[in-house]
Amino acid sequence: MSASSLPQHCPTPVELDDLELLLSGALAPLTGFNEPGSVVTLTLPPALATLDAVELVDPEGLPLALVSLVEERAPASVSKPLKISPLAHAQFGPFRSLYLTPAQVREQYAGRTFVPVTDALTVGQLEELADLGPVVLLALAGTGTPTLSSVGLIRATLAAADHLPDAAVVVVPLAAHGDPAADHDLGVQVVGNYAQGDPVTGLTSVAADDPQADYPEDVAEIVDFDRPGPGKQGLVLFFTGLSGSGKSTLARALMDKVLEQGERTVTSLDGDVVRRNLSAGLTFSKADRETNIRRIGWVAAEIARHGGVAIVSPIAPFDETRQQVREMVEQAGGEFFLVHVATPLEECERRDRKGLYAKARRGEIPEFTGISSPYEEPTDATVRVDTTGRSIEDALDDVLVALAKTGHLDLTDSSPVEPSLVEEVAKPSLVEEVAKQPSQNQDEAEAPVETGVARPPQGAIKVLFVCTANICRSAFMEVTARHLAGDRTDIEFSSAGTHGFKDHALDEGMAAVLAAGVSHDDFTSRPVTRELIEGADVVLTAESTHRTFLLEEHPQAFRKVFTLAQFAEAAEASDLRGRDLIKSLGRQRGAARHEHDIADPYRRGPQASSEAAQRITGLLQTVIPALTGETH
Repeated sequence: MSASSLPQHCPTPVELDDLELLLSGALAPLTGFNEPGSVVTLTLPPALATLDAVELVDPEGLPLALVSLVEERAPASVSKPLKISPLAHAQFGPFRSLYLTPAQVREQYAGRTFVPVTDALTVGQLEELADLGPVVLLALAGTGTPTLSSVGLIRATLAAADHLPDAAVVVVPLAAHGDPAADHDLGVQVVGNYAQGDPVTGLTSVAADDPQADYPEDVAEIVDFDRPGPGKQGLVLFFTGLSGSGKSTLARALMDKVLEQGERTVTSLDGDVVRRNLSAGLTFSKADRETNIRRIGWVAAEIARHGGVAIVSPIAPFDETRQQVREMVEQAGGEFFLVHVATPLEECERRDRKGLYAKARRGEIPEFTGISSPYEEPTDATVRVDTTGRSIEDALDDVLVALAKTGHLDLTDSSPVEPSLVEEVAKPSLVEEVAKQPSQNQDEAEAPVETGVARPPQGAIKVLFVCTANICRSAFMEVTARHLAGDRTDIEFSSAGTHGFKDHALDEGMAAVLAAGVSHDDFTSRPVTRELIEGADVVLTAESTHRTFLLEEHPQAFRKVFTLAQFAEAAEASDLRGRDLIKSLGRQRGAARHEHDIADPYRRGPQASSEAAQRITGLLQTVIPALTGETH
């Protein structure tokens, strides 16, 4: 709760976002303040509950309303009737013209069907609404309410409205308050105020990770921008630990790794540079140190908002401050990755070359964390690292492994750094690069040959085919590849879709053009998952767009995802086979060109199905021998 110091006769300003506001009562519409039958509950902290009035302000201090306590004083725990006087309304903000009052909505849209919207509308949901006639899409935008950001929700709703015959968009500022029952009742009341007897239709719920969450293309682009995959999401790597724990050393080593890889922009917010440029004038008192961390957190969150990586390593001894930084980052759409460098106090003191711990124990440094001021160990760290008796590289590996699991950064590969995927189009083609390679794996050619020592078995090569819905192209690839491979046990085939249907059969058009003897009776479609990607040795897609989708969602798999035609073309130019071929092509990672794409035959007639089938079969006749080691 924030309140400024004011004379006793002045109301205390309170930020509206800091209040717990619950609206209850009858579902009769409210068109103004203080209507009979309406009840607004304002829960204030004890320090403010005895005041005559409080002033509600926005985050920039603009007064919005005056709340007066008009009855006799009562204990803070007792409810008091409130008198609320509006002072102003928010003047700025994106899509401000769409924030209409209930009265304005009645004036413009009375008689329509009202549809509350809290997430991007899917194709299926739009089909539900298409026959309802004129509708008003009420975008319930507010902190904690939409799955998307408020701006993302509004943009996605406007795009969805273009797919309906007659739809208007109205934005309603409705924040969540952490109480599902109260939030539901409040939502019902608010929507009722706008509809005022007109029909209200709820949408069939679809989870964001549900395979049925199939958005129209323009809506999908907005969702992808607003909710990027781990490889593009902003990231704050927050190292916390005692002085001398090794957190700054690990943070610098990690920054070097990120810069060497060259795939993400990275900013360090640490040490004297921050003190000089961001926190000049602050002392080393507890209050000022916490202010310094919050300032670092705010800047880091803004870096994350724009898709960057921020690395910070303050001591940050108090959980409350760390949680404040986490909230800033998550509200900005970033990922907060907390590293607890849990080196014991005894080891930190042993390393103390500056003698700070000794001075603190003599009382020469007040409020020294670990000695005269506590360190609250995190219970929510993403990874915990003890650097005692370990090299920098060894300790850093703990962080790198945890990062790779999240998909935000994969820095575990020690092979030479390759240019960013974003720059692939400027690279030579994969065929040109592979043609320059010697006829055996370079890593093995440089290693001494061990005679009489058998290689350990590596199991069957697992091939995953991917298209959009997993009912046409990738499905045809799977069943045809199995047929072409025959009884071989050294290679396995499966398939999935970037927006895959669940448990659908092979498309009838593609089934009709299967070669004689190819069975598809046991095939069922499915959406692609992280487990499928990680379990595959090589992933072959129908189009370059599928490849891009997978790399954005699963950047850690960048060395094994190719289009089918791209892989076949490169395999023809190489003498390598099997896993050696996959490894070699993964190091090169040439660009997937649009001429590699296999056109989608779905609902385009027998000719399109036949052409897709012929092309896929021809490519598989190159790829399968290359993977199994057969000559071709």
